[in-house]
Amino acid sequence: MASIQGVMKKQLVKHSDDRGYFMELLRNDDAMYGSFGQASLSMSFPGVIKAFHYHRLQDDIWYFPSGHAQVVLHDMRKDSPTYRQTDVYYMGEDNSFLLFIPRGVAHGYRVLGPKPVSIVYFTNMAYNANEPDESRLAYDDPEIGFDWSTKNR
Repeated sequence: MASIQGVMKKQLVKHSDDRGYFMELLRNDDAMYGSFGQASLSMSFPGVIKAFHYHRLQDDIWYFPSGHAQVVLHDMRKDSPTYRQTDVYYMGEDNSFLLFIPRGVAHGYRVLGPKPVSIVYFTNMAYNANEPDESRLAYDDPEIGFDWSTKNR
C-alpha cells in the first residue's frame, strides 16, 4: 500500500546495555524536521479514541513511548495525489518510530490493549489559543468511513 503523500516514518533505534537504553527521537538534520514550534505530552486511557482533527498550517510528528495505539490518517488535501486516502499505522512501545503528519492530513488514534498510551508530539508551530489552527471531524465521520472496531481474524 502506498502511503499518503508527504507522510514520513523514521524507525527508532534503542541502544541498550545493562544500565537501560538510550534512543534519539528527533534531530534538526532529520528529513522530517522543519522548524520547532512546540513539544507536548498526552496520556489516554484504554479504549479511548481521539479523532479526527487536521491543521491548515501545522505539521505534527508523533511518537508513542508507552502503550499501543492504532493511528489513522486521512488525506484532506484536494490538490494531493492521495486525496481521500486513509492509512493505518500501529505504533507504541513495541513498534518505535516517529510519524510525520503533514498539514491537511486528518489524524487520530485509538488506544489498544489494557493500559494507557502516552504520546509525545512535536509541532512546527506553537499553539495559539486565540487562533487555534485546528479543524475537527467526528471519529465516525461518514466521509472518512473508518471502522475503529477490532476484528477477530
